[in-house]
Order: sequence, then C-alpha cells, then structure tokens
Amino acid sequence: MKDKLARGVLWLGSAKAIINLLALFSTLVLARLLTPEDFGLVALATTMLTIMSSVTELSLAAALIHHNDPTETHFHTAWTLNLARAILIGLLFCAAAPIAADLYHEPRLVNIMLALGASVMMAGFNNPKTVMLTRNLVFWQEFALTVSQKLAGFAVGIAIALIYKSYWALIAGTIASQLVGIIVSYVIIPFRPKFSFSNAKELWSFSVWLTLGRIVNTLNWRMDHLLIGGYLGPRSLGYYTVGDNLAGMPTRETIGPLETTLFPGFKQISHDKDRLKQAYRSAQSLISAIALPVGVGCALIAHPLVLLGMGEKWLPAVAVIQVLSCVFALQTLSSPVQPLAMAKGETKLLFQRDLLSFTMRVPIIILGMYLGGLLGIIYARAVTGVLAIFINMHLIRRLIDIGVLAQIAANTRSLVSVIVMSAGVLMLEYIVGRDGAPLLLVIKIAEFASVGAILYVSTHLTLWLIAKKPVGPETEIMRMASKVLAKIKKTSLKSSVPKNQDEV
Repeated sequence: MKDKLARGVLWLGSAKAIINLLALFSTLVLARLLTPEDFGLVALATTMLTIMSSVTELSLAAALIHHNDPTETHFHTAWTLNLARAILIGLLFCAAAPIAADLYHEPRLVNIMLALGASVMMAGFNNPKTVMLTRNLVFWQEFALTVSQKLAGFAVGIAIALIYKSYWALIAGTIASQLVGIIVSYVIIPFRPKFSFSNAKELWSFSVWLTLGRIVNTLNWRMDHLLIGGYLGPRSLGYYTVGDNLAGMPTRETIGPLETTLFPGFKQISHDKDRLKQAYRSAQSLISAIALPVGVGCALIAHPLVLLGMGEKWLPAVAVIQVLSCVFALQTLSSPVQPLAMAKGETKLLFQRDLLSFTMRVPIIILGMYLGGLLGIIYARAVTGVLAIFINMHLIRRLIDIGVLAQIAANTRSLVSVIVMSAGVLMLEYIVGRDGAPLLLVIKIAEFASVGAILYVSTHLTLWLIAKKPVGPETEIMRMASKVLAKIKKTSLKSSVPKNQDEV
C-alpha cells in the first residue's frame, strides 16, 4: 500500500505543482488587471453561495469511498441526489439575488449571483464515479482531470480580464473550469447516469454527520467574509480574500497530494490499531516537515512578493498573508485528523469538533473586528487557529491514543528548523531591506528563499544526525527519493538498450 500511496503522491504532487503555479500566476495577473473591490464583490457572492451549498451538502463522495463495495446503483443514486441538490440551490440562489443586492447596497450582485446560480446547476451533472480514482489509489486520471480544469479556468479568466478588465473574469474562469471538469470526468471514466433514489438512505447514513459538520465548518470559515463585506466594505474584503488565498496556497498545494491519499490509505488498515497509529505518525510528521518551511517561508517573502507581483495597491494584503500563512503551516501539526476520523467511521466526532470550533471562533472574530478592524480579524484568526490545533490533537488522542505532548515532540526537529530558518531570513531582510526596483525584488526573493531553504534543511539534518538517525520524515523522504531515482535510472537504461540486433 505504501508504494501505491507514494505513486499517488507523485501524480497528485505533479498536478498540484502545475495547479499551484497556474493559480499563483493567475492571481498575480488578475490582481494587476482588476481592483481589490472587484475581488471583494465576487468573494461576497461566492461566500453566500458556499454557505448555501454547505447547508445541503451530502458528502456522497466520502460515503462512496467508505462503502466496501459500491454498485452501479449507488453511483446512479449519488448522481441523482447531487443533481437534485444542485438545481434546488441554483434556483434559490438566483431568487435571493435581489434581496442580497438590497442588503449590501450593491446592485452588481444581482447579475453575479444569477451567473453563479447557473454554474451551480451545471455542476450537478458531475460524474460521481471520479471518487473511484481516490478509492482505488489510481491518480494519473485525477491528474488529467484537475490540470485540465485549472488550465481552462486560467485561460478564460486571463483572456476576459485582458479584454474587459472586469470582475466577470473571475466568474468566467470559474464557470469554464466547471464545464471542462464535467466533460473530462466522463471521458476518463465513462458513465451513463440514470435517475435513482434506491440507495439514498444507505449513503446518507454515513454522510449525515459529515454534512452537519460541513455546514458548521462553512459557517465557521465564511462568517468573517460576510462580516467584512457588510461592515468594512468590498475593498477590505478584497484584501482579505486574496491574502487568505495566497496564504493558504503554498501549504495547501504542497501537502494536498499526500492528504488526498490518506483517507483511502487509512481506511485499508483501520482494523489494525498499531498499524494505523504508526501510519498516522509517519504521515503527520512528513506533512509538517514539508509544510512548515513552505508556509512560514511564504510569510517571510510576502512583502517583496506582493510588491513585485501585484503592486503597491495590494500592500494591505501583506499582513493577511504573513499571519495566516504561519497559522496554516502550524495547523499541519494535526491536519490528518480529518481522514483519520473518516477512516474509522467517527464522523460524529468531526461534527462535534466543528461545532466546538464554531462556538469558539465566531465570537473571537467579531471581537477582533470590533477592536481592530481588518487587522483585528487577522490576529483573531491567529488565536483561533492555534486553539484549533489543540482541539484536533485532543481528538487524535481519543482516536488512536497518541498524547498531545507526544504529537508535538514528533515534530520537534521541524519546529526548531523553521525557527532557525525564520531568524536567518529576518536578519537578512533587516540587512538588505525588502523594497526596490522589480529586478532587485526578484533577486531579494531568490536570496531569501535560498537562505531559508539552506538553513532549514541543514538544521533538520544536523538534528537528525545528533538524534542518531531515528525513523522520521527524513527517512521517508530519502526512501521516496531513492525510489524515484531508481525508476528514472531504470527508464534511462531501458531506453539505451537496442531494440534488435540490427541496431547493435
């Protein structure tokens, strides 16, 4: 199984690398062409849509993955339920457009919400069989699906922005991505859907707690967008949403391939507590060893990167990126708890966790906005983010009996290494500064990234050697690297062998 997971990580890693680069380039280009108000306006509409969608979220993909032997009828039922849900949400969202426009005193919301409502109805035709790619740990087809979607959204969004310089570029890119995703999904996994509700109760029995958790979680993570849009205005919401997206992108895209494989991987060994505990420790320490330097590194180069890629008009987003990217990186200390709980069928515990997080987070966010506006919300996010780490760690202790201190201790080398990295880069920034002409900014970003990488890797290896090479993320990375190198070497040797004697 470990080799299949490793291959999955490589395929998804390649997809995520391409998607990450496209998403970053798209954000930077669109930020140059559009205004913070444009981003904030679309973010307000998409936030309302996300909240409405979460209320009817069925979590059928997770139910199909968890099912021991899903039949064609299960997929027909999933397709029917998703389509019915999509049509209902789309119609309700379109009907709510005039009300939302009056509430926020923003008439442009009407057409935006009508377009997004249509896109939701279109998304109801998605192929439910794509979950089998994850279930069977086959990821090259998922690579084709995700990359084609992102390329379509990227191309359409940039083209509309260049021609019209309008917020419609953001919406057109989203719709194009959805449409291509639907088409490609039926090409790579042929499926002729039929209307059926025969397995609805069975699928719902697993997904009910995930659905309730998704509702609470969405309200939890989107309430701040509504508050900012309503009380601080579209400009502040634009800074916040773009900064939030850029802050989460490095960590999310770096560890996404590994985390995607964890649910089906954990599911296969969920009956063996010792193996599951060891697999969790190995996966979690590897995720943090990779994500911590990436996330914190993003914070360290945020100022020159925003100045270079997006211009001075976006400098207020720097604080958002700096704080939240560090929070996202630290949260990887407990991020595999979601696939772990799902693999064990403990979805009710996830709902209880999300409900606790919601009751804790929303008041702190409101207090932060009241005391400090946008900056207050950012620091409130930092506080709630750290609290969420310890909530997840207590949940992990309950699931597989690993204590909180033991979970932190397993990441000591990564935590110490990222502190050394941060100190070194901050010292260099103090000496050379963070501003300058575009070419100088490129040089500085390269210098900061290089120094940070060298300090992190060298510190990590030194601590590993001092500890006498214990089993940990270092050994896992070396094992995966050796397999890749061996495969490359084998491929090169095959290509150099003559196909027949005439070639000798």
